[in-house]
Amino acid sequence: MTRRSGSCLRVAALAAGFLVGTLGGPGDAHAQSKTGTTVGTFLMIEPDARISGMGNAGVALDFGLDAVYYNPAAAGSLKQTALAFSHSEWIAGINYNHVTTAVPLGSAGVLLGSVTALTSGDIDVRTVDFPLGTGERYNVTDFALKLGYARAITDRFSVGGRVAYVQERIWNSSTSMGVLDLGTLYRLTDQGMQLGASFSNVGTGSQYDGTDLRITYDQDPDINGDNGTLPAILFTDHFGVPVLFRMGVSMPVKLNARNLLRFAVDGFHPSDNDESISLGSEYTYKDMFALRAGWQNLFLKDAEVGLTLGAGVRGEMNNSFGYHFDYAYADHGRLDQTHRITVGVDF
Repeated sequence: MTRRSGSCLRVAALAAGFLVGTLGGPGDAHAQSKTGTTVGTFLMIEPDARISGMGNAGVALDFGLDAVYYNPAAAGSLKQTALAFSHSEWIAGINYNHVTTAVPLGSAGVLLGSVTALTSGDIDVRTVDFPLGTGERYNVTDFALKLGYARAITDRFSVGGRVAYVQERIWNSSTSMGVLDLGTLYRLTDQGMQLGASFSNVGTGSQYDGTDLRITYDQDPDINGDNGTLPAILFTDHFGVPVLFRMGVSMPVKLNARNLLRFAVDGFHPSDNDESISLGSEYTYKDMFALRAGWQNLFLKDAEVGLTLGAGVRGEMNNSFGYHFDYAYADHGRLDQTHRITVGVDF
């Protein structure tokens, strides 16, 4: 190992130590977690199989379109149009689909766009009187449309941002809102060590409305002869959105001309939970085959997630366009496991 690479590794270790020291064990400083107090939490499901296999430690990775979800600035240096589709069989049979694209504009930057859809399928309506079902069925549908822009300010520093329209629907009631993503990515060394930071889902939140909240009301049930079917509306609370601040470092380690290792560590500060750390690694052979492993949400109290694994293959077709296929497995403890696939092309 050269003196320069050894120095880079020491800097990476110091940066990782800073993240662990500042975010790794603050759970006792908070009286209680705010888990379950926000709306639009499907926005926290990470779509990309490549980085999901690396423990979702992606804020400091320059993986282009693959990393845009974690940090919009990752697309700032893209030179080719890219398109990717991701699918996940989520917890409890929920289907999650995500399509994202990036279109370079030369020196003017890169346009970004994505569509996310989550569907629950039909669910039986159950009540205290009918615990086996009333015969009615409902479903949950979540949708997000994001448009953004990224640009490389210098050969080392990139910025990016996205705005989104988000809708969440439960049976005949829904809520909608706008959110904002912002990110920066900075290459610290010539060897490729990078520092990244991003804010996701910055917004004001919303409350539900719809026909399911229209009811009839008896103002005084003890009085006979009055109107017991007064039209009324149930008002829900105003729910915030799950704002998330990420900060991390990544470091490639070139073993030889064919073999490359990459390590990443991210720190998370969410608005609706406690802080945590995620770790990720990737081994690639000839930039064609990859194996990945990671660990999500270290130090998070009562975390159900943990080990992640993944693999991928990439190549070119007739020297006209590139392709990649990635798979990721994630352990969710008592909630079982999830699987993701991502298929992408660049041209």
